Amino acid sequence: MIRTMLRVRARSGFETVVASAWRAVADDIGAMPGNRLRQLLVDATDPGTFVVVTEWADDAALRDYLDGPVARRWADAVQAACEPPAVDSYRVMHGRAGTAARIYVDVAIIVPVDRIDEFHRGHAEVVTRMSGVDGYLREELLREPGTPVHHIFAEWRSQEQFRRWISDPDHERAEAGPIAEFLVGIRPRIFHPADPSNDPPAAPARSTDVLVVGAGPTGLTTAIELARRGVDCQIIDRLTSPPDQADKAIGVHCRTMEIWADQGVDREAMNAGSWLVGQAVFVNGHQVHRGSWELPGLPYAHLGLPQYETERILTDRLATLGVRPRRGTELVDFTSDDDGVTANLAHADGGTETVRAKFLVGADGAHSRVRQLLGLTFTGGLGRFPQLFMLGDVDVGWDMPANHLLRFIHETDGQLDNMLVCVPLRGESRYRIATMAPPRYFAATCGENAPPGFSAELGEPTLADVQAVLDQLAPAGTTAANLRWSSIFRISHGIVDRYRDGRIFVAGDAAHLHPPAGGQGMNTGIQDAWNLAWKLALAVRGVAAPGLLDSYEIERRPQGEEVVGRAVRLAFTDELEREDLERQFLQEMSMLVSYADSPLVGESLATVDALRTGPAPGERAPDVSGLRRRGVGHPMRLHELTRGTRHTLLLYADRTADEATLAAIDKLSADLPERTYGEVEVYLLLSPDTPAPPADHPPVLHDAAGGFRAGYGTAGAAAYLIRPDGYVGFRSQPINVEALRHHLHLVFNGGAR
Repeated sequence: MIRTMLRVRARSGFETVVASAWRAVADDIGAMPGNRLRQLLVDATDPGTFVVVTEWADDAALRDYLDGPVARRWADAVQAACEPPAVDSYRVMHGRAGTAARIYVDVAIIVPVDRIDEFHRGHAEVVTRMSGVDGYLREELLREPGTPVHHIFAEWRSQEQFRRWISDPDHERAEAGPIAEFLVGIRPRIFHPADPSNDPPAAPARSTDVLVVGAGPTGLTTAIELARRGVDCQIIDRLTSPPDQADKAIGVHCRTMEIWADQGVDREAMNAGSWLVGQAVFVNGHQVHRGSWELPGLPYAHLGLPQYETERILTDRLATLGVRPRRGTELVDFTSDDDGVTANLAHADGGTETVRAKFLVGADGAHSRVRQLLGLTFTGGLGRFPQLFMLGDVDVGWDMPANHLLRFIHETDGQLDNMLVCVPLRGESRYRIATMAPPRYFAATCGENAPPGFSAELGEPTLADVQAVLDQLAPAGTTAANLRWSSIFRISHGIVDRYRDGRIFVAGDAAHLHPPAGGQGMNTGIQDAWNLAWKLALAVRGVAAPGLLDSYEIERRPQGEEVVGRAVRLAFTDELEREDLERQFLQEMSMLVSYADSPLVGESLATVDALRTGPAPGERAPDVSGLRRRGVGHPMRLHELTRGTRHTLLLYADRTADEATLAAIDKLSADLPERTYGEVEVYLLLSPDTPAPPADHPPVLHDAAGGFRAGYGTAGAAAYLIRPDGYVGFRSQPINVEALRHHLHLVFNGGAR
């Protein structure tokens, strides 16, 4: 293998000329026999300095390039744009098989844009520290143009010396400490001499841990959760730009708001949306129901937020983690094997590329290419309602309760023949309306199915069409104005036969399609991603138990079936068929999701009444307040402890706990994090009258208000293990260490050895 590095400096104002010239020749270089790599990097501390990196199979391949037309075309294109080259601007690195040649190590790092200066300062300190390391020679810090991707390209005397340094656990503290947090999950690439006859040329391909197809809410949530855990991921979307109108989901469920609080975007969502505080239902002009959605104890109400705003907020959050959707990039096909997935992609400009990933997630919506390529089928077939519907964004003038979702239904002889749903949007008198389309649209399709999904345009309804529906169903005198957009769609519904095929997964609308009532599709898709991503992250690191990824389909597909079935069943009713309206609302808000039947949850209870009033395995871990921690001048909430990317083990004890129990707690908390790869955080919660142990290990909080004891049904000594997605994975009373360790073997490969 031969690697070349050419350093060029652009004249002031000509940086874009250099980048454009490179794009014009890069594909031609890659097509040359013997080329293995071609990259244009920009110096991290000097955006005017570029480095062209190429790799070649042998001297002959490199010589053919240097003497050929491609190299001349590149040189001619940048000659006027660059300063004269320095004497040492060109380097060739090579060696022969069997020799003790030096090696070159390339480490790619994504640095959040708001922390680049911090990273540069830290790297300078690391270079100083590295000077005394045996075998280390030198390194360069480079940056890919227009991206947060940095490369540390280092030279070592031998591979053995590099391996010895990298495998020493003290190297992070001693040398890499100033930038250690940026190096989580890195995979160094080592370049060394090779025998060309045994190493044939191969087409270059991008590589990543997870390729996410689709940059809607489901795909963005998946990518955020992977990136939060240091997993290298790429997210692609065939659209060249995100949608800019609210023709998709608009309702954000309470459970989704809890997820967004964990991700740190809840405040921005609340600022951009508006609260839906209740609903009113009218049948044939008479109000049959009016209820409040502001229930006591509910963490959040129902938020109205157009999906384009949701996607903007999630895209911005993903960018803070150093990842941006690659738009205008479409999945063409893929092949998979025991080690990963090879995906072929096409770009909007006609270019193509190949990406190699350990896993692939299809979050590409109702018309999913991933679903099609896998040959997934809808159980019982894909259903479609015969009616056509229209959507619109319009101002409505009437005297109706503010911030209420309004449903108007018209029935003849007990059969529904028209309906109107009005969802308030941010802005005075502004609503999203959904109703049956005028007859002329159904006639235009000759009674045949329109393409499924919300954006199957058959022509734009007019303001007069909206007014006609209001005249029929809304209170007398209601007026429509300022129709911003409108569309026609037909409702499809169904769920695929499986959510996983080897290393490929589907989520969101790629896996299940619903009627639009309640925004079930988007919220269910976000929860699919929330369930899958933490499991994928453990699998990428190689620490997941063998059956962990299987639990995604086991847990999420029944939820998809329930949501699809309920949405279809209630689509043409007033949606108030249950006697317990509060429970129905909680179910619609995804607050009653349970994984109780999952093999990934369990318990160890001494009596049938133990922890009876607390959340069962597989249920959402509720928040409680009134916790007190030494040094913190205000009460804390339980979700402040469980929030984040790891499991949380909550150990509870009151004054009845004996010394042996407290000693066991101390031992468990001391060795458990290490034995679970640092993926479990441990806290000790004590009743108000129980003194804290002398050592603050594990961290101690007092249940000062008794909220945890009441909400979790604890007494004596008990344990709750909360999963990263906020559900109870395991519980026991009294604390059963062996049962806990057995449970962790279901999550971690060799967990709690």
